[in-house]
Amino acid sequence: MYVYPCYRITISNWGFDMEKVNEEREKLRQHFLSLSDEQQVTGWDDMWQKQVTPWDRKKPNPALVDALGQKSELFPPPSTTADGAKIKKKVLIPGCGRGYDVLLFASYGYDAYGLDVSPTAVQAAEQLLADQAKEQIFPIQHIQEGRGQVKFVEADFFSDDFLSRIGLSKSIEPFDVIYDYTFLCALPPSMRPRWAARLSELLSPTGTLVCLEFPLGKDPKLGGPPHGLEHDLYEQLFAHPGREVKYNFSGHVAADRSGEKADNALVRVKEWVPERTFEGQDKSTMVSMWRHWK
Repeated sequence: MYVYPCYRITISNWGFDMEKVNEEREKLRQHFLSLSDEQQVTGWDDMWQKQVTPWDRKKPNPALVDALGQKSELFPPPSTTADGAKIKKKVLIPGCGRGYDVLLFASYGYDAYGLDVSPTAVQAAEQLLADQAKEQIFPIQHIQEGRGQVKFVEADFFSDDFLSRIGLSKSIEPFDVIYDYTFLCALPPSMRPRWAARLSELLSPTGTLVCLEFPLGKDPKLGGPPHGLEHDLYEQLFAHPGREVKYNFSGHVAADRSGEKADNALVRVKEWVPERTFEGQDKSTMVSMWRHWK
């Protein structure tokens, strides 16, 4: 059984109040209820400034911690050797918030890039990075790999400007790993096809997309964020990235049995129900891994 002793000790004094989380989720839902799709992009900074952040559990999701620690064979090696020099693999975490996942990946040797549209969130992430430098909250996991670099960027996931700001471009196949958690469920349903197309575009031809599918089983009529998701939704979005998904009268994904896939499709190569996740998510979370079909 994988253990993460230093990290567990560090976060042991941070309390958790499920009742408060539920209250903040309702405040979040009410806040976004009055906003247009365009306004929802900038609406997140208001929540950060008001400290209404029910998604922030003060640590990475244990499902990701266990995946990296116990299923290393599913992730590309953190570095490769070219002409005698190691080249770090790059991971992108869109909607990174305070950046716990970014620092976790960096502790495994990846160059990790956290992206968030909220300047307040990015400031909080930079502070966590400064704390990490002093306290080693996320200890190095592989001495031979060392720690990857960390960079936080305030930018829109759907705009290309953030790539140039971190010294990358789409033409050099930027990201070997992309991790998505509480990002898809934060978007209004109308933006889901763009989300899938963007991920397909940013993921290296040999890269791996890791999705923590959450919240599964939530009635879609309840709205969000977090908006209720379905296992089949991911399948349909990635079979034809960019194409609209059809929903039935109850808001659930309508069945698509065609089996057809677009050239830019992503296919699920692994899935499992995590042994551990956050409190209150036990029956609403699944881990899935995706790669390019062609």
